[in-house]
Amino acid sequence: MSDKPFAPTGAPANGAAAPSLNILTQYVKDLSFENPGAPNSLRGRSQSPNIGINVNVGANPIGEHEYDVTLTLSAKAGEDKEVLFNVELVYGGVFRIEGFPQEHMLPVLFIECPRLLFPFARQILADATRNGGFPPLMLDPIDFGQMFQQKMAEEQAKSKIQVS
Repeated sequence: MSDKPFAPTGAPANGAAAPSLNILTQYVKDLSFENPGAPNSLRGRSQSPNIGINVNVGANPIGEHEYDVTLTLSAKAGEDKEVLFNVELVYGGVFRIEGFPQEHMLPVLFIECPRLLFPFARQILADATRNGGFPPLMLDPIDFGQMFQQKMAEEQAKSKIQVS
């Protein structure tokens, strides 16, 4: 017979709770679509407009194991100085996160949670631009891991400057 303690499938043998990440709810916090040149902006165009996209992730604790994570996506399309459309979405989710070591909490909050929210937010932006009279804006997948690493590198650079 084995000397190892029995652990149900997926649970650690040391008796600690298995790490879990659950989405309790998802919601639209803010959605704005502007089409300042309508109806003239809806006429056919010979070339594709320039589209600038910004992405931001925020996270706040709202309970012992619950966190509010927001994904902010904004896109502005235009030709020269003319704005065709401007759309902004703040899409959130409340997550229950348990059993992760403290050093893994930031990556879970800023990589895994927005990765779960992104497909829903992407669809909302596509529907908003389509309903505004434009082709649906289909954002490419976002590498939240790379975004997190860049943000951490920026924070470390700031702290080095402040210490010097």
